[in-house]
Formats: sequence, structure tokens, C-alpha cells
Amino acid sequence: MNAAANALGRPVPRPAPLRRRLAVPAGLLTAVGGAFAYVGAVDPGEPGHYPVCPLYRLTGLYCPGCGGLRSAHAFVHGDLLTALRDNAPAVAAYLGFAVLWTVWVVRAARGRPLRIESGPAPLWAAGVLLLVFTVVRNLPFGGWLHP
Repeated sequence: MNAAANALGRPVPRPAPLRRRLAVPAGLLTAVGGAFAYVGAVDPGEPGHYPVCPLYRLTGLYCPGCGGLRSAHAFVHGDLLTALRDNAPAVAAYLGFAVLWTVWVVRAARGRPLRIESGPAPLWAAGVLLLVFTVVRNLPFGGWLHP
């Protein structure tokens, strides 16, 4: 028998070819790269290219995503300080995506699935941080957080 067998004598399935294992991460990177390229080419600071945030339009309040497109535009152009000023949590999300995507590609190349096993605490912490960010940026002393 040429196939590898596990302890029970059953054949161990061979991993998919490398090209197939990397297809989904490559497709996602292509989509995200295309979105960043578009935002980098079309300045969100100029009116008429992107819709206004519905929450801001209706209430005058900034949501946690307000300034995210301007932040992405600055990030694409290498202006990290402006990107952080426009929306710091978005910059953290860009960097977090890059790390997570890299881990995904390395694990896929090794034939291992990407498993993210964490309890609810990190999600609650992120939610609380975004809520605090949103509240503070809408208070009078939080003007430095306005996009």
C-alpha cells in the first residue's frame, strides 16, 4: 500500500495542491487590494465620490467608521499619521487584517486550516473599545478624534 496510514490503518487523505489551498486567500487579497487601490486613487475628501455616513447625515454624530475611507486613502499614500488621525481603529484593523491574512497563508501553505479559537472576551473588549471611541469622539472634549 503506497498511501500513508494512520494508527487505525485507514488511509490519510493527501492535502490539496498548494495552488488550490492558496486560492481563497489570494482572492481575498486581490479584492482587498482592489478596494484599497480604488480608495487610494479616488480621494474621499472630495465630495461626490462616496456616500455620506447615514448616521452622520441624520444625527450629526460620528460613527466608529466615520473617517475610515479618508484613513484608508492616507494609509495607501503612506501617510500613517493622517491615517491615524482620521480613524485610528481603522488603521488597527488594516494591520490586524494583514497579520491574520499572513497567518492564514502560512497555515494554508503548510496544509493546515486556519483556526481562530478565542473566547468571547476579545470580541467584548473590541466592542467596548469601539463604543468608548464612538462616545468620546462625539463629546466636546473629543474633537481631536473627529475625522
